[in-house]
Amino acid sequence: MKTEKNILIAFILNLSFSVFEFIGGIFTGSVAIISDAIHDIGDAASIGLSYFLEKKSKKKPDEKYTYGYIRFSVMGSIITNFILLFGSMMVIYNAIKRIINPVEINYNGMILFAVVGVCVNFCAAFFTREGGSMNQKAVNLHMLEDVLGWAVVLFGAIIMRFTDISVIDPLMSMGVAIFIFINAIKNLREIIDLFLEKTPRGIDINEIKDHLLEIEGVSDVHHIHVRSIDGQSNYATMHIVTNADSHHIKEKIREELSEHGICHATLELEGEMEHCHDKCCHVEFNGASNHHHHHHH
Repeated sequence: MKTEKNILIAFILNLSFSVFEFIGGIFTGSVAIISDAIHDIGDAASIGLSYFLEKKSKKKPDEKYTYGYIRFSVMGSIITNFILLFGSMMVIYNAIKRIINPVEINYNGMILFAVVGVCVNFCAAFFTREGGSMNQKAVNLHMLEDVLGWAVVLFGAIIMRFTDISVIDPLMSMGVAIFIFINAIKNLREIIDLFLEKTPRGIDINEIKDHLLEIEGVSDVHHIHVRSIDGQSNYATMHIVTNADSHHIKEKIREELSEHGICHATLELEGEMEHCHDKCCHVEFNGASNHHHHHHH
């Protein structure tokens, strides 16, 4: 609950601030400030989204979403990252235009805005510093990034004030934009891996298989599938061939899997005499030898 309230505070602060900032950028003629504003509006939108999606992602699984709603929070992240990508490309485009035809900048106004910027964002970062979810961490990262962005603008404004090299302004905004762009691409790659059901990072299927085969009574393991729903918790399904007592074997296997960071597993147990049905694709065979499964005890 705390997380959600923090996200909401951050959202309101960020949104009102980015409007203020946009006006400031136009008033001072600084693209670095405008680029920060675009970035901030992107942040605010994503924070607003993550607020609603975070709320939704906490819902318990039901018939419609049997895996639960966790991926809603991931979806918020996708939209955010696209907003940031688009925003940073706009900024880079404007900065290049600026380098070609420089514009008069009001340095004193810029310094003033930058000081306010550092303070406001510092407060926001302070508010969102605690909280566990991935979304919360992302929000906090945005905030710190904003503090840094403003510190850079302040520094640049002071240099320009005394040297009058106005090209520093678009260069700074490009720096910020490229940084945002690269991070957004990285995040999107991770999310695409999630949706393509790529084996989660840090999980080695062969190593897991070897460890499971070492358990006494397990004669074979196949059809191992590991997926992650939100990038944090991992789910696995597999077929275990064994003639041993199923209850004992399952306990052992779950213990081994949790050491590999898999907290939820669906295990299918097959007797050693039984052939695995997945090899024959005909539907009518599937129900045939299910009665084997019932004579464990």
